Amino acid sequence: MKLGTLPRAALALAASLLSVMAAAQTSGPARTGLSIPENIEFMGRADPNVRKATAIVNGEVITESDIDHRLALVEASQQIRIPAEELPRIRAQILRNIIDETLQIQAAAQRELTIEQREINGHYTRIAERMGHTQPAFAAFLRSIGSSERSMKRQIHAELAWARLQSREIAPFVNVGDEEVQAVINRLTASRGTREFRVSEIFLSATQESAAEVRTNAARIVEQIRNGASFPAYARQFSEASTAAVGGDLGWVRAELLPDPLAAALPGLRIGMVSDPIPVSGGFSIVVVTDTRQILTPDARDALLSLMQVSVRFPAGTTEEQARPAIERLVQTTQTMGGCGGAPQAAAAIGAEVVSNDQVAVRELPGPLQEMLLGLNIGQATRPFGSLQSQVSVLVLCGRDDPQTVTGPSFEQVFAQINDERVNRRAQRFLRDLRRDAVIDYR
Repeated sequence: MKLGTLPRAALALAASLLSVMAAAQTSGPARTGLSIPENIEFMGRADPNVRKATAIVNGEVITESDIDHRLALVEASQQIRIPAEELPRIRAQILRNIIDETLQIQAAAQRELTIEQREINGHYTRIAERMGHTQPAFAAFLRSIGSSERSMKRQIHAELAWARLQSREIAPFVNVGDEEVQAVINRLTASRGTREFRVSEIFLSATQESAAEVRTNAARIVEQIRNGASFPAYARQFSEASTAAVGGDLGWVRAELLPDPLAAALPGLRIGMVSDPIPVSGGFSIVVVTDTRQILTPDARDALLSLMQVSVRFPAGTTEEQARPAIERLVQTTQTMGGCGGAPQAAAAIGAEVVSNDQVAVRELPGPLQEMLLGLNIGQATRPFGSLQSQVSVLVLCGRDDPQTVTGPSFEQVFAQINDERVNRRAQRFLRDLRRDAVIDYR
């Protein structure tokens, strides 16, 4: 039972007891006028809309519906249908996640760290807007996929509660000395030109007894991601690290700043390659390298481009043969229009659309486009790309600002990275303590 609800619950219980006593004195077949037998025998199947509790966490019920709604979110975010043989494992993991969220919300409430409903609603609204929905439309979308507004807001509530709990109960007790930070900066300076990695992680905790099962689950997650599932979506749903809220993103790190097992694995991973489960202190980690760069060395992919996108849209059902003349006109027009200055008029002549952006970092673009754009001169265009189901486009290079000499990270940046890593470790221990002390009744 949540804190603060006991008085109201006690009143409700007293009221229901009084009503039962009154009913016992005045009811019965003879008094109702209804033809109801004394010994009730129900027939047929149970109501499929009635959900039994799957777990009760310190008095708070988690139902099958809660798991169903979260599973629908997972499938929608992955844009896949989970195979039937995988469903029991995924549902068990989702139950563990919801139990953790419940413990996090309860722990925050016990420490009087209140998450206002307006805060939850604000985050919910921003998620809806990022997906191009109004609040009512987003709620309708969630219902259409088998989920609910309540399920989404429960997850938001847990993330906000856990973040606030860490900031008050964990972060103040993490110490990072100035000498430690300066030592890292000195090592960075001495390592100029060596590699740095943009890393995302999924962490699954394990004890000595559960290690084999957790490793197996981690291997299944790796398989799903390698088959096309979204790493950030899996990190949000299954990772037990504090980075789960940002899709597992650790940011830019040097291998030596990570635990030794992860540091040893990174050099062997290509960009986009997902690691096998890596045994680390307290469990297993799955990592993916999303980008690399050389420390304190200019990188051409840090260049900022001024681009103009010229696009032709096609109606639904257009075949490749039907689209070919329009695509050829698009290519010819962008090659002969004299650069970006003539693009609006040339595009209008062939019924194309034009969109401009003057601050596009090369590394933010897909890999094939990065290589192509870095080989273009001002005014030249890429090969056409896209889909006949939406639009076919070319990018015209209007300008390029190459990166200047790279300076090292600031004292504050290094401090923040070391501090975040230590907060994350303490947060994992804190959550393990919450699980250990919880009263969980599985039904």
